[in-house]
Amino acid sequence: MLCVIYRGLSRRSAIARIFKNGWFNRFARKERISNAALQDAVDRAESGLVDADLGGGVIKQRVARAGQGKSGGYRTLILFRQGDRAIFAFGFAKSAQANISKGDLALLREAAAEALEWSGKELDRLVASGTLLEIKDGNDDEG
Repeated sequence: MLCVIYRGLSRRSAIARIFKNGWFNRFARKERISNAALQDAVDRAESGLVDADLGGGVIKQRVARAGQGKSGGYRTLILFRQGDRAIFAFGFAKSAQANISKGDLALLREAAAEALEWSGKELDRLVASGTLLEIKDGNDDEG
């Protein structure tokens, strides 16, 4: 019976929707961070493997550089509600920046408080306007 249940599970995360804001989309494209790598970061967070919970709906997840490990790669800051949504808001190379300032973190927490309350219709409107880009399939590597 467990085999039948296991076969019914998908490798996809339980999260409903994953997005990138415009700034993060440009950063990911410039740094050649794939949507699959972003999906992997969210999958890890969904399974409880959060690199750092910064509070207020903001988490930090490491993303590997192409062909390298996560330790020398990128740090992504995600507005995150488990099982609901993840919005990639900011990223940086560990070699370029150690961390974000307390002021920037406060701004991200304020953004999370608002963004994590947006309705599905509001999210759809933001995607249609180009404010957010939705990652629908981790294999779609336009990042």
